[in-house]
Amino acid sequence: MNDKTILAGLKQIAAYEKGEHSLRTRVVEVAIDVKAIREKLELSQDEFCRLYGFPLATLKNWEQGRRKPDLAARLLLGLIGTKPELVAEELRKMRKTG
Repeated sequence: MNDKTILAGLKQIAAYEKGEHSLRTRVVEVAIDVKAIREKLELSQDEFCRLYGFPLATLKNWEQGRRKPDLAARLLLGLIGTKPELVAEELRKMRKTG
């Protein structure tokens, strides 16, 4: 990104704030492979659900492509995929206090 691009973006923001310009947005949905995350952790569906608090039917629907995880679930699944121990520990703490 160069200075001209940044300046153009700032001008668009200022024009939008004044009501002179509308901003264009794009929504990009990131696909998440739930089954691959679970298999990487070498967990059965039951184990994965018990550990991370997902209903078994929901997990099966995601893995079989009948449903897609919502934004919050995608975020949690992404964290599980990269930091599974951290997520499991935080969930254990929450269960003790809640």
